[in-house]
Amino acid sequence: MKRALLPNLLAAGAAVAALLLPVAASAQYIWLDEKGSRHYSDMPPPPSVPSNRILKQPGAPASAQQNPADEKPANAAKTAPTLAEQNAEFRKRRADQAEKEKKAADEAARAADKAKNCERAHDFQRLLDSGERIARTDKNGERTFLTDEQRARESRENRQTLADCK
Repeated sequence: MKRALLPNLLAAGAAVAALLLPVAASAQYIWLDEKGSRHYSDMPPPPSVPSNRILKQPGAPASAQQNPADEKPANAAKTAPTLAEQNAEFRKRRADQAEKEKKAADEAARAADKAKNCERAHDFQRLLDSGERIARTDKNGERTFLTDEQRARESRENRQTLADCK
């Protein structure tokens, strides 16, 4: 019975080995890009990658290639921003965005106020042009009506205000 089991075990072992061969063949190339990031691929690196940045390639043992720990760790540190730098840049961008939003909100509020004031000036000009009697309260609290001269002066001043609305 042991002899019948042996060929089955050999066949199963051969099947497992055949399944693992493609895994060993993948990721034959390892290289560093200009930012210092490692790339793993079964395709060769782009032509722009210099040969000294290729860490592993087919046909060459990994030990024959340069050790990535020895290759320019200071350069990678210079190009890659630290977490603190990234946070500082993020806070700066967020503050700039908040400032832009505040300016836009202020501008919108000013535009709304101007539109409201212009609408009031148009309404007052219509009232002045209609010839209707306009009453005001004087400093003694008594009601007085605008004279023709006062109406003309108010109309002139209001037209100057309306000129800014255009």
